[in-house]
Amino acid sequence: MSVKTKRLIAIRKILSTSQIGTQEELLEELSNKGFQVTQATLSRDLKMLKVGKMAEAGKGYVYFLPSDHENKAAKATDSRDSFPINGFLSLTFSKGLAVIKTKSGYASSVASLIDSSDCYEIIGTIAGDDTILIIPVEDATPQDIRNALKLIMPDLENKI
Repeated sequence: MSVKTKRLIAIRKILSTSQIGTQEELLEELSNKGFQVTQATLSRDLKMLKVGKMAEAGKGYVYFLPSDHENKAAKATDSRDSFPINGFLSLTFSKGLAVIKTKSGYASSVASLIDSSDCYEIIGTIAGDDTILIIPVEDATPQDIRNALKLIMPDLENKI
C-alpha cells in the first residue's frame, strides 16, 4: 500500500472517530500514528478527501468527511442502514480490477454506497443485478481497496 493511501486512510479514520477542529490537531494525531506530514501536504489531502467543517456543540467547528455527514443523517432516518451489506457474498481481484458478488438484487445498493462515499482509492463502480465491477485508481492495491471498503462498510471487516 502506498504511503499516500495509508495516510489518507489514517486521516479518514481519525476524522471519523474524533472531533478535530484544526490542522494542528490533525497533524498531531497523524504524528502519533507515525506519519510525518507538512501542513501543505495535509491541506492537499483534506482537499482531495473533500473534508469540510461544521459547527459542533461544545467544540466549535470540526472537520467532517462528506460521507460521514451523509451517513449520520441516513442512520438517523433509516434503521436498515446495513441492508446492502447483508447481500455481500465475495470480493475478488483480477488485473487491477475488483469484483464484488452479491445476492441477486443487492449490487446496485452496494455500488451506490461505494460511489457515494467518494473515496480516493475507487474511481467508480459498474453494477449489474448481482455483480459489481470496481475501478480503482491506478496505484491502488487490492489491500487498499479492501481497506477503503471496510471504511465505507465497517460490517465487512470480517468478510473480506
